[in-house]
Amino acid sequence: MTARIDHGTSAGTFSLDGETYDVENNIWVIGDEAECLVVDAPHSVADVLAVVAGRRVTAIVCTHAHDDHVRIAPDLAEATGAPILLHPADAPVWELTHPDRAPDGELADGQELTVGGTTVRVLHTPGHAPGAVSLHVPELGVVLTGDTLFQGGPGATGRSFSDPALIVESIRRVLFALPDDTVVHTGHGDSTTIGAEADALGR
Repeated sequence: MTARIDHGTSAGTFSLDGETYDVENNIWVIGDEAECLVVDAPHSVADVLAVVAGRRVTAIVCTHAHDDHVRIAPDLAEATGAPILLHPADAPVWELTHPDRAPDGELADGQELTVGGTTVRVLHTPGHAPGAVSLHVPELGVVLTGDTLFQGGPGATGRSFSDPALIVESIRRVLFALPDDTVVHTGHGDSTTIGAEADALGR
């Protein structure tokens, strides 16, 4: 079976630094007909499981630990039996939402995960959050950037744990090194391409 990426959305809130916002998150699921990997765990277990569509979940991979991306991760892990994976640099952010439940495993720059016979490569892209990662799927010509890179530029860096200079450095050094035709699937909003964003931001 050839791996594919399935998409859904889930609406809820994002809270940090004493402020709360209404947000809609993308749900991305990478896999084949038998198994899949879930990227982030926003808002609703039912919304995520609708995209999973009965497949075995091999892992819940968190692009970063803001609450709108991990709030239902423990419940999703319980529902699927899948481990929660997070870059260790985001542990302080994770603990704001889940002080009594640690992730099950760590992500590292260059780490390769395999699902549905397809390799998913972890790229550490800090800035929006210290442990933010992007997930490159070369076989599918796709990178999933969480809140690091959007259509229109870098993710927000005006809150705790974020660094505006670092996110731009991550984007230029890591993401803009990918082929221009690589499709960028984001944590919120529409998809774009590396080439379009590199042209807009400047390489």
